[in-house]
Amino acid sequence: MEYQFSKIVDPSSFDSKGLISDIPVRKNLFSEAEYVGTFRAQEDWNAFVAPLGEFKGGLDPTYPLMSVDVPECRPERLEMVAYGNEFAFLYDDAIESMAHDQAQMFREMAAIDRPRAMVTMKAWAEFLRLTSSRDRQKQFESLEEYIPFRVWDVGQMHMFGLITFGMGLTIPESDMDKCNKDTAPACAAIALANDLFSWDKERDLAKRDNLPHIVNAVWVIMGQYSVSEEEARKICHSKVVELVEEYKETVERYKNDQSICLDLKKYAEALLYNISGNLIWSLTCPRYNPGTELNSCQRWMQKRLTQP
Repeated sequence: MEYQFSKIVDPSSFDSKGLISDIPVRKNLFSEAEYVGTFRAQEDWNAFVAPLGEFKGGLDPTYPLMSVDVPECRPERLEMVAYGNEFAFLYDDAIESMAHDQAQMFREMAAIDRPRAMVTMKAWAEFLRLTSSRDRQKQFESLEEYIPFRVWDVGQMHMFGLITFGMGLTIPESDMDKCNKDTAPACAAIALANDLFSWDKERDLAKRDNLPHIVNAVWVIMGQYSVSEEEARKICHSKVVELVEEYKETVERYKNDQSICLDLKKYAEALLYNISGNLIWSLTCPRYNPGTELNSCQRWMQKRLTQP
């Protein structure tokens, strides 16, 4: 894949925790556009759904999520991709009164690229349908049962929409079953890595609210194998490493398979950077790391949310 809109992040500048193998981290050169899309989503939510209060979504002072998750996003599309991603974060807190936000987002996407906007909205609709019908209070007995849930819960179809629209890719409908099956390990690796980084927060919230169980791989592993929290973290870490290696093999196989269309190959490769981008974002983002401050530009833009 040709890289036009991103640069490699110096690997010595962060500790990958051994979770991404040798996958590079790339960052979009136009990440300020992500700030705009993120705060627009928050402003629209404030106006048409409910007041947000202090909300921690996809921004990071150095590595905003979409800038490292979809580093080759076209510059003119990054704002809308960021808007859509922030919308997904906001969706975790409420599912009502969203028609205005969705309609506005679709109009702007369609003005840029109507065919791919249609594909993206179809993918997002499927993601919302599936996730809204899933019971997040369900107790899982094993990783084998939990991982398919998390693949959808982490938004396999949502991410498909973001990447294909952001990069201008077209995956034939006839290839979608293969695409979903072959990229599931990447989504699972991202989901379990998220569970590792969010565990402390989710554990503490569960204690505060006196919840009987936690929808997190660490919790599932503790129950499945009757192990301590520390040991469960190690097992989860090993599973992420295993899934990353499995997915890297898939990407290499795709490169040498002439029967696979070029855009599906690009999409598969783009998900590698989704894995590494999610990792570097998780290391410092305010969502998982209390005390992390947004940068000066982000703080300036954020002030508009609280000003009349």
